[in-house]
Amino acid sequence: MSISANPSTTVTSKVHDSIEEVALLDSVNDDHDDVIVEMKDPMDSAAFLTLLRKSLTTWRMQGKKSIWIKLHIKLANLIEAAVKEGFWYHHAEPNYLMLVRWLLDTEHTIPANASHRVRVGAFVMNEKREILVVQEKNGILRGMWKFPTGVIEQGEDIHVGAMREIKEETGIDTEFVEILAFRQSHNAFFEKSDFFFMCMLRPLSRDICIQELEIEAAQWMPVEEYAAQPSVQNNDLFKYILDVSLARVDKLYAGLSPVHTRSVFSDTKDCFYLNSSDLNWPSRIGN
Repeated sequence: MSISANPSTTVTSKVHDSIEEVALLDSVNDDHDDVIVEMKDPMDSAAFLTLLRKSLTTWRMQGKKSIWIKLHIKLANLIEAAVKEGFWYHHAEPNYLMLVRWLLDTEHTIPANASHRVRVGAFVMNEKREILVVQEKNGILRGMWKFPTGVIEQGEDIHVGAMREIKEETGIDTEFVEILAFRQSHNAFFEKSDFFFMCMLRPLSRDICIQELEIEAAQWMPVEEYAAQPSVQNNDLFKYILDVSLARVDKLYAGLSPVHTRSVFSDTKDCFYLNSSDLNWPSRIGN
């Protein structure tokens, strides 16, 4: 195995009037003057430890605050060396692990890993005042008639994810209308918090085709029949969801619809959700 297929950088250090070239781990500085090391290529753990120690000494002399090491999954042999040098796990993705270390002699200000999972629920009513409901094969709500729900994927907008989840679970095509309300709960998924956005969508098709892996059954159910279920009558959250959804249908309530704005982080577009019906639109924009 090679000592380092990952290119290293060097810094010039003056020691007792002599010039010394010190090899460091290849790195870049971020906008906060922290150091980011991305390890992609195989490296012997002993060689990595030597470079890491030299790099930490140099970065500390340079006044760097925190050091981030992104280890791709095939470099798991380097984890132990990094942990022994004071790094801790920050977060993990399917193909890499991110470790971090604070260098200053102060309490660290490193931001925590993402703290929430984002889920959606879908209220879909047809012209007959029938609502789209499903029964799941697994989970604590198994066997109960409920609205379609699902988890938003990374990089996916809420309204796009809501339409995708309905299509996947029931085969129904929809048009997004609004976010009606949202709930925050804690200790939901691997001790993470949970944002649940209840959305209203308009059906564009009627024929149901269920996702057999997760869904036991799906149907168009008269809203009165759904409301009469003990699971709805005895649960405050389900009652609130139904009440606000029907208020929106009867135009007694307005939710939040998406508008596209320029991202502050990249050249892409973000979605900003607002109640446009109560806004003097668009005359207030830019004022």
